[in-house]
Amino acid sequence: IGDMVNNDPEIGDNLKVVYLPNYRVSLAEKIIPASDLSEQISLAGTEASGTGNMKFALNGALIIGTMDGANIEIAEEAGEENLFIFGLRANEVEDVRKKGYNPMEYIEKFPALQKILFLIECGFFSPEKGDLFKPIVDTLKYHDPFMIMADMPMYLDAHSRAEKVYEDHEAWTKKCITCVAHQGKFSSDRTIMEYAKDIWEVKPMKVDYES
Repeated sequence: IGDMVNNDPEIGDNLKVVYLPNYRVSLAEKIIPASDLSEQISLAGTEASGTGNMKFALNGALIIGTMDGANIEIAEEAGEENLFIFGLRANEVEDVRKKGYNPMEYIEKFPALQKILFLIECGFFSPEKGDLFKPIVDTLKYHDPFMIMADMPMYLDAHSRAEKVYEDHEAWTKKCITCVAHQGKFSSDRTIMEYAKDIWEVKPMKVDYES
């Protein structure tokens, strides 16, 4: 995919797909502060709250993501209006599962999604081996355990919203500053104190520094 995008004559240098091998702290120190948008796109109700998106938010990247994991907590602190939230909520995921999820129903209703799948399936991104991604397409069409097909139209809409805000430098900057200013809750001090109280059930030890 990187080869196709990076060598496209129409796109030129406007967009590049870059893969960074051996992701580690030293790379994160460069990537996270340089990011404008952080994608946190797990299916609602499937991911535990992690610290990755908190690090991006603390460094000024706005989040495009589902209401899942730490996105929920960040939205509660910074305001959902300062994130680009999309997708089914956890209760909606359960409702769709109970009714019987059929990804083809969503594909048939959304022409853009049909085009996306066709490009992958026809070998556009794998010209040397046309059927390379067929197992992925088959999974999305007939199984799709993470309901990507259901969330995809809303995901594309969220990107359109992000693009419009990004064109307004003042509005984008305001959202960034607001999100950074509301990350105090996620300090390690508060987290460790809550673990000590609610999970470990231990109390801080008083230290007599004079002796």
